[in-house]
Amino acid sequence: MCGICGVWEYGANEGSIERALIARMRDQMSHRGPDDSGDLLFDERRGGFGFRRLSIIDLSAAGHQPMHGCDERTWLVFNGEIYNHATLRAELEARGHKYASRTDSETILHAYEERGLDFIHDIEGDYAIAIWDAAREQLVLVRDRIGVKPLYYYHKDGRFIFASEIKAILQHPAVTPDIDEQSLYHYLTFLTTPAPTTLFRDIQKLPAGHVLTLKRDGALKIQQYWDALPPPKPGLRDESEHRTEILRLLRDSIRKRMMSDVPFGVFLSGGVDSSANVALMSELMSRPVETFTVGFSDAEYLNELESARRIAKQFGTNHHEVIISENEMQEFLPRLVFHQDEPIADPVCVPLFYVSQLARDSGTIVVQVGEGSDEIFSGYDNYVRHLRIYENFWRHAEGLPRVFRRALSSLSRPALEATGRKRAAIELIRRLGADEPLFWGGAVVYDETFKPRVLSESLRKRMNGLSSLRVVEPYLQRIEQERPDSDFLARMTYLELKLRLPELLLMRVDKITMATSVEARVPFLDHHLVEYALGLPRSLKVEGTTGKHILKRALEDILPHDLLYEPKRGFGAPVREWFRGKNLRGLFDARLMNSSMRKRDLLDYAFVAKMLDEHRQHKNDWGFHLWALLNLSLWYEQWID
Repeated sequence: MCGICGVWEYGANEGSIERALIARMRDQMSHRGPDDSGDLLFDERRGGFGFRRLSIIDLSAAGHQPMHGCDERTWLVFNGEIYNHATLRAELEARGHKYASRTDSETILHAYEERGLDFIHDIEGDYAIAIWDAAREQLVLVRDRIGVKPLYYYHKDGRFIFASEIKAILQHPAVTPDIDEQSLYHYLTFLTTPAPTTLFRDIQKLPAGHVLTLKRDGALKIQQYWDALPPPKPGLRDESEHRTEILRLLRDSIRKRMMSDVPFGVFLSGGVDSSANVALMSELMSRPVETFTVGFSDAEYLNELESARRIAKQFGTNHHEVIISENEMQEFLPRLVFHQDEPIADPVCVPLFYVSQLARDSGTIVVQVGEGSDEIFSGYDNYVRHLRIYENFWRHAEGLPRVFRRALSSLSRPALEATGRKRAAIELIRRLGADEPLFWGGAVVYDETFKPRVLSESLRKRMNGLSSLRVVEPYLQRIEQERPDSDFLARMTYLELKLRLPELLLMRVDKITMATSVEARVPFLDHHLVEYALGLPRSLKVEGTTGKHILKRALEDILPHDLLYEPKRGFGAPVREWFRGKNLRGLFDARLMNSSMRKRDLLDYAFVAKMLDEHRQHKNDWGFHLWALLNLSLWYEQWID
């Protein structure tokens, strides 16, 4: 994995890009590439590329970027890995392309020279790609199918700037950082900003599975080249065939993601997904798998140390552990804000950093992680809960005349609100009466019922009735139009693959592992496995009150039975305790209640103080709500103030 950046002032009469500017942008991301750096000026200095390298494939100087193709009309900077590059290379060499390295980067160049933009359908991997094509006078950006790698851009006044991280874009003197208030509104709901927006005004992110082309005349075109839609006609197979095929696809994905010229390992939580990574990787290795686990000294209920140790012992791994507490969280907080770029309000970022640092300190540069399994195989309890609400109540209620639903909502909500509890139920009743969909995502924090209470009066007025339904509605409309026969579970999965997975879960993995110069790979999100899982019938994923059953059955000969079928715990962080701890009160009060963001009149700080008080008195658990506000406040102080 690497860091890439660039500028193209396509509207300039003459070029004025300086190498010093490209170097400043590039070196803001030195953590993404400590092994090498490079730069290029092109189009008579109207444009420039910058690159920081984390050497993984072909560690020699031949892997230096920016890199050109068969001639110097086509140039590339690239972040990520192409797992089928060796196969593609053989085909391209047969067609006369000459290679100067063993890198997967070079295969991208030759594939583009051979096929133009159609090359994106041939490559398999996790990537953010930028290509300057002098012959066609165009700039091309590509983000991988699932969204494992981030890619941001700024386009204004004849100038286009892009980078792997926003902080690199902010180094350009034309960019003045400021807050995008609509993105703030949506951030409070989803813990992240949905693509294509960011919390920075005028800075956007390329959505997963999209390609961007920019022409000399300034014509910008963004197209989707892959989508996570379930197949129109799922294949008819019995359960045993599905189990065999899932295991084959997962084995193949793990094998591909072992492609490396540097040491690699696994983040092991002790749950099903990370244990499967360890078990299947160990089949392919003649030496012990390197495994890494993090635990808490002051929140032992979150620990899965014993489960991780059991798997490590069973498969003979070289096991490493790190134990952290609120002290490590406090120490990391300033760096967390820097590395996130914009808030990713998931407290898991804290333990993720320390287990990543553990891997790097051991000499391990590449790790495999378990993200994506719960999304494609319906492993979260929240999915099953929404499915049961839909089947037992919602699908019947939404068939009632709208006037009846509105009446039901208006009569039920005051009674629920009077209890002071059941916040989720209040929001669902509101959605029913407003003719809105039941499921908006797997990590909704400030919903439309509750969010107005934390906003200032002036911001509520400026939002003018805005709803975060605007974010999810286009995705739900698309799957309804493209796959009208899809069931409720398939639609939930599709929405998660478009929003929460790429912009929250995978973004946190990328930003936090790269903070320690470690590359994370995600075998459960190989697009072949994703496409197959999307075609599975619901009955194979969810049984009764639990999900993920077909994956567990596929792994029954691989992992212990009790591990597979014990209740899901998940990878967490003690955010509830952090906000109740006496040692941290001064820090949180200073950085949240006395933040310089107060002068922007965005939040109702009297209500924030009420939440803090209720949380500390154990009247309500506002841990995630407060963490989202703390991240926002720290972000504002770091980047805007």
